[in-house]
Amino acid sequence: MDAHAGLRLQASDHADAAAIAAAAGRLLLELRRSALAPDDLRREGDTRSHELIVAELARRHPDDAVLSEEGRDDLARLERRRVWIVDPLDGTREFGERDRRDWAVHVALALDGEPVAGAVALPADGRTLSTADPVAPPARGEGRLRLVVSRTRPGPHAEALARALDAELVPMGSAGAKAMAVVTGDAEVYAHSGGQYEWDSAAPVAVALACGLHASRLDGAPLRYNQRDPSIPDLLVCRAELADRVLGALSALQGGGQP
Repeated sequence: MDAHAGLRLQASDHADAAAIAAAAGRLLLELRRSALAPDDLRREGDTRSHELIVAELARRHPDDAVLSEEGRDDLARLERRRVWIVDPLDGTREFGERDRRDWAVHVALALDGEPVAGAVALPADGRTLSTADPVAPPARGEGRLRLVVSRTRPGPHAEALARALDAELVPMGSAGAKAMAVVTGDAEVYAHSGGQYEWDSAAPVAVALACGLHASRLDGAPLRYNQRDPSIPDLLVCRAELADRVLGALSALQGGGQP
């Protein structure tokens, strides 16, 4: 057996990401049917989804490192080539509002800093999009571009970009839900400048790239994961044929001093 086989992408990684994200989603749906108050529901959801994901990763991939929003950051991960980056409940605010669907579960594998496998479960929609079964976005229809933005803090940068692209703003919760809206053809652009962490985007970026979308920093630089500082200032996910146009608009805004 190749002594380095465990350091490479394995055939099971894609399916494992999808299965674990879906299982956490089912747990969260069951929990959401409980009588817990919203704040208690959010706390319990974060904790129990994290516990399930970490346990499953330990069982399936005991030699890999894990970086989770809800776990202690063990910097020993910096010495590992294979690191699972997870957000057990992305869109915790929306999860606590029982009529909202825009929350997600993120499970991704970074190999040498690149998001090579991942899954985004959208439990309220009964869907898990993953690198195990990537789908090409549907053909773009007529009409204005749709730019998905934070429903609670869209910020002036998003508004300026929407004006530059003549796009309509589509408020949404979870970062995973926003990115998957571009995958499914419900939007064309997701641009975020308000700061995130690796667990917010690793799985959405893995899925978006596998589906043929463009994903990068707002200046077009590649996204790198398993960094000492897990914060990522900004993110762009868009249809590949729009990448040059969107990056050009972003560059023009930056040059013009826009926030």
